[in-house]
Amino acid sequence: MRIEEDCIGKLAIDEDVLYGIHTTRALTNFPISTERTDPLLFKSLIIIKKAAAQVNAAAGTLDVRKSRAIVAACNSLLMGEHQDALVAPAIQGSAGTSVNMNVNEVVANLASAELKTIRVHPNDDVNQSQSTNDTYPTAGKMAALQALPPLKQALTFLIKTLDAKAHEFADVVKVGRTQLQDAVPTTYGHSFHAYASLFRRDLARLTRTAADLQAVNLGGTAIGTGLNASPYYRSHIIRQVNQLIDLQLKPAEDFIDATQNCDVLVAFSGAMKGLATDLSKVANDLRLLSSGPQAGLNELHLPAKQAGSSIMPGKVNPVIPEVVNQIAFQVIGQDVTISMAAEAGQLELNAFEPIIFRDLLQGERYLARGIATLTSNCVAGLTVNREQCETAVHHSAISATVLSPYLGYEATARLIQHSMKQHVAIPDLLRSEHKLSAAMIARLFSPMVMTNQETVPDLSIAEK
Repeated sequence: MRIEEDCIGKLAIDEDVLYGIHTTRALTNFPISTERTDPLLFKSLIIIKKAAAQVNAAAGTLDVRKSRAIVAACNSLLMGEHQDALVAPAIQGSAGTSVNMNVNEVVANLASAELKTIRVHPNDDVNQSQSTNDTYPTAGKMAALQALPPLKQALTFLIKTLDAKAHEFADVVKVGRTQLQDAVPTTYGHSFHAYASLFRRDLARLTRTAADLQAVNLGGTAIGTGLNASPYYRSHIIRQVNQLIDLQLKPAEDFIDATQNCDVLVAFSGAMKGLATDLSKVANDLRLLSSGPQAGLNELHLPAKQAGSSIMPGKVNPVIPEVVNQIAFQVIGQDVTISMAAEAGQLELNAFEPIIFRDLLQGERYLARGIATLTSNCVAGLTVNREQCETAVHHSAISATVLSPYLGYEATARLIQHSMKQHVAIPDLLRSEHKLSAAMIARLFSPMVMTNQETVPDLSIAEK
């Protein structure tokens, strides 16, 4: 054991661990879950420490030997070494100080071991020109930006797959439904194109709100004024971070504002919530349209992925849409947490960024993985039950709406009642009663006319 001391007092620490007294206290104080701080946030903090050591050395405020040792320590961590030393809990008090100090202590101990006779101090050297209040929120934004490409890639692939399905099913007429009741006909081409349009807007919102995450307060230290950071450091640190990782970070217009307020994180979370809401809505549609098969709508056939029951042989459930629903519930709930955490910030600092970044990063990963499985394990392989759709359209009273301009409202209503009572398809009833010519019936009940993509001329002209 070794003895370390801080403003609270002395503490015995296992000699073998790379972290120090602050991290040890955090592990005792925050036994909320076994979940560590997100690896991307740790990675981003380490990049900041590396950049800070380089800039401070160039400014002449940090010994060059210490700077090189800090950079070497950061490189080893970025290579994946000593990951067992990065243990700060994801949910914690003190606005991320435990995470920042965990990195400071590990880097300092690794750098000191390399220099042997020179001690590198976690605060004076590794944390020079910095505060948790500018490094932690910057690292959190960097992590969110790094987690975004897989989500955008998954969403883009879903959009392309939906567009392909729209083309594949462009000629399949189905009964439209409003308020779960029959409505005028549409096509599955229209339905899948509408889904693709919906997710295009989600992708645009994610891209737009993510751009605001690039504005950071790094160099603002405690409250945005830059106290204890050299002018050279303040003017060069963001540029140096961008050289180490190309995230196109830029200085916030108002560092004090950027230190106090988390509205850009709320906006980004809101875009994720919107995407989650839309995913859940589409998943609901897929489950409903594939319901049955005997006693449901049975219009879509989803790929069978696993047995659905331990007691009912042959039962197959829509497990992929179901898991997407649950992911959506989680992300929507996390947006509430993020909103409350942002609102609860007081005066010069928001102390609740740990839960904000924990939920943002988890939400990004959940959505990326959920969308990927929805696309590859469900949407790409689904098919339409063309026969069921055609039968439903021809027996639907609402589909007879197309007849009103030609037979009149009352005559059409009587025809619908007769069809429903006799369980006879309306086109067949029209043919048997010789109300319209076979050519006109075929024209009126064609996919293009029923979905209003083509119009029929006046009856007197059409019948000639």
